[in-house]
Parts: sequence; C-alpha cells; structure tokens
Amino acid sequence: MYQALYRKWRPKAFADVVGQDHITDTLRRQVAQSRLSHAYLFTGTRGTGKTTCAKILAKAVNCEHPVNGDPCNECAACLGIDNGSLLDVLELDAASNNGVDHVRALRDDAVYSPARVKYRVYIVDEVHMLSTAAFNALLKILEEPPSHLIFILATTELHKVPATILSRCQRFAFKRIRPSDIASRLQYVAGEEGMSLEADAAQLLARLSDGALRDALSLLDQCGASGGMIDSARVLDVLGLAGNVQTAQLMECVGKRDVQAALLWLDKLYSGGKDVSALLSELSSLARDMLIRMTAPEGGAALLSGAYDTATMDTLAQGMTPARLIHMTTQLQNTLAALPLSTNRRTDAELCLMRLCDETLCGDTTAISARLARLEEGGVPVSTKNAPMHRDPAPIPARKAAEAA
Repeated sequence: MYQALYRKWRPKAFADVVGQDHITDTLRRQVAQSRLSHAYLFTGTRGTGKTTCAKILAKAVNCEHPVNGDPCNECAACLGIDNGSLLDVLELDAASNNGVDHVRALRDDAVYSPARVKYRVYIVDEVHMLSTAAFNALLKILEEPPSHLIFILATTELHKVPATILSRCQRFAFKRIRPSDIASRLQYVAGEEGMSLEADAAQLLARLSDGALRDALSLLDQCGASGGMIDSARVLDVLGLAGNVQTAQLMECVGKRDVQAALLWLDKLYSGGKDVSALLSELSSLARDMLIRMTAPEGGAALLSGAYDTATMDTLAQGMTPARLIHMTTQLQNTLAALPLSTNRRTDAELCLMRLCDETLCGDTTAISARLARLEEGGVPVSTKNAPMHRDPAPIPARKAAEAA
C-alpha cells in the first residue's frame, strides 16, 4: 500500500530533523552524557517535529549502539519502536484518551520495569486535551517517577497545560521552520522520489505550509500524484490558488476603486475553480505586505512574505494610505473568519470586494471617515473646530427698520 510522503520521510535521527537545531543539539548531548530528565514537554505549532523528536528520543535512550546521542536505527530496540511492536514505548493521543481512568491505568502500568529495554517511555500527544482530573492523576507520578520511566508530553496549546505540570518538565519550544529550509527538504525528497520539482514550486509550497514541514510534504504529495513536471503554475492549479500575478491584478482593480473590474476578476477566477477563501487569503497577505513596506520600509523587509517583488508592491500602493490598507486587511480577515459559516461564499466575497473598493458601503465609522475624506479632497471644508455653533438672528429693531425701508 502507498505510504504518504510525510510518513515515509519522517526523520529517524536527530540529525535529520529540519530547522530545530536548538532542540536536537540539546537532546543529543543529554543522551550522550546520560543526563536525562524524567519528563519533557514539547510545545509548538503543528508539523514542526514534536512527535518525531519524541520518538527519536525514545529510541536514543533505549538504543543498544547509540552514535553521539543519535539512535543507530538498526538494533532490535530501534526497529521495535519504529514498527510499534515494542510495548515498553507507548504513544498515546490525549484527545481520545483524556479521562482520569485512562491516566490511572497508565500510572498503574508505569511502576513495572520495562521488559526488553532500559527505559519505559510514554509519549502523550496533545496533552492539553486531558481533563482536570486526569492532570491531577498524572501529577503524582510526574513528581515522583520510578527511575526507569520517562514522560514526553507534546502540545500545540501551552496555555492550557497547568502550571503544576509545567514546573515538573523540561520545556522545549519548537519554532516554525523557515521557508528556505522547507524548500530545501522538499527538493531533496522530490529527488529521492523521482519527482521533477522546480525551485519556484518548492518555494511556493514552503510559503503555503506556514512553517509546517508535514503540511509541505502533504502538498507535494498532492501535486505529484499525476506525475510530470511540478512547477508553480501546476501547484496553483492543483491547490485551487489564484497566483501572484492574478492576485496583483485584482488588487490593482481594488486600488483604483473599480468595482466592476474587481467583480469580473473574481468571476473569472471563481469560474476557473479557484477557492474563494484561498483567493481572499492571498489578497490579505498582499495587503499586509504593502502595509508593512509602507510603514516600515527599512527594517520591515524581513517581515514580508516574499511572494511579491518590491516594484510590484510600490506600484500597487500608489495612491493608497496606511489607513486604507489597514481597513482592507481588516475587512479581508473578518470575511475569512466568517466564510466557514457562510451559506454563499461567493456572495460574501463579492460584498467584501465592494467594501474594499468603496469604504462608504461599510456602514460604520469607516464609511463616515471615507465621506469626510472625499469632501476634503473636493475642496469642501468639513472641519468645524473654529466655526460658531450657531448664528444669532439679527436684533428685532434692526429687522423692523429694514422692513420699513
């Protein structure tokens, strides 16, 4: 049976983990010097290597022939952990085993010495899903564990883990992997799999993965399913994305306040099978890059997504203000947040484009500000700071004299 790329190419040694050197170097030294902790907590976003490093650490501490802190991946212990046949290393999903009874059963089994290896290792994924009672049941064994027991907890939501658990673990924070590192890994995997992956397609997949290597490998798997050359055009077509050129053209229509042209562009992309949420997300990313370049032209270069060259952004930003770009980004983000519950995603996208082209349609303070700005641009004074609140009528005698004359 076919095995997904992210499973097939999961790292089996610390040296193979991408973009987490600050963690793998420390873990490798701990194993080599036998200075192991009884409890580890791995935190970070999805697809950054938490569970992978947990399994590598479980192999390294039980490996019969470790190499500078890395597992050999050839001994019976390493092979047993890889194929799941070694019961002394247990991987649990706290999302489906979050009750206090599950933790009590785990705690009762943990007191027994391992049968085939040196350490009994429990890997608890998504540990923040445990109930309060389950955390309390886990607390005691974390405080006074037997010498043969190691806990490795992993979570994407650190703020949900009680402080009593945090204080008993060595914490390692996994960061988002840089796009350049993801692109290099994708090209290596593609080469090993016999895929023809262009450099621009690898960079595009790396940006779309948002720092998660697992997501990038899944996208590569999807794009390479039908064989042939994988370039940026094919990635955009397979994933239903608009692409940089088309998104820039749509932004140009919005910048010129050309509602008709913007709606026609949306219709063209929608008819071509492009996903509405992906299109608005690309538009939001472009607006963000333009805003950062306008407000922080010197130090903000490192914050840009890199999807658009500076000349294109400068051309699109002509005539725009930071206030309008903030309004555009806010409108796009609000629409994206509401799309999952929408009954007609296309209509919501069209309404969003209309508001982007004409702020007076928003129906809030933004509309009032837009109307005042247009009046000022037309030469009509709108400030009443020094103007009197009202004009007193002429005195009655003066009016009578004027009427008699």
